[in-house]
Amino acid sequence: KAVRPPETSFDLVSPYLVPGEGGTEALAALAERGVKVRILTNSLAASDVGAVHAGYAKRREELLRAGVRLYELKPTAAEHDPEEKRGVGKSSSVSLHAKTFALDRTRIFVGSFNFDARSARLNTEMGLLIDSPALAGQLAASFDNEIPSWAYEVRREAGSGNLEWIERTGVNEKRHATEPGTGILRRAWIDFLSILPIEWLL
Repeated sequence: KAVRPPETSFDLVSPYLVPGEGGTEALAALAERGVKVRILTNSLAASDVGAVHAGYAKRREELLRAGVRLYELKPTAAEHDPEEKRGVGKSSSVSLHAKTFALDRTRIFVGSFNFDARSARLNTEMGLLIDSPALAGQLAASFDNEIPSWAYEVRREAGSGNLEWIERTGVNEKRHATEPGTGILRRAWIDFLSILPIEWLL
């Protein structure tokens, strides 16, 4: 109730994204009425919880059809940071942990809330909702400038409608027909998990 629906833009960063049927419909409705919706979450290669990724993966196509832009963090995203900015003992393989969203480039939420059923119904979560165009604008600027090189953009391929993962390296683009950095057995396991009725547990 405090957040209020966005009018022009909604930028979301969540490592564990399980929108479920209701959340998917709400995000799709925003995009369909002209709100720019952009989401960053972990790629399968960067995720440390496969079951959670399965809960997100089953909703990707519906979100993309509605016009939501999806980005999935590369496990090598740390390579874009100068060495001196890395934490002690931090490897080159990374996984997203931040939980934040910005609305209309004017308000930003930072807290412990993931966009999943556990955060909404089971866990005790906290966060700050801040009226700050400066902070909200920084998140939006990251989506404009940095995130496309740190993450794969997931799209529906023109013509076939199949999913593809766009990897941008400088001025070049590489297109992947399957989830980058993963093997067939891991993808098959995620496909199996996605058909189980466990979304409410994720």
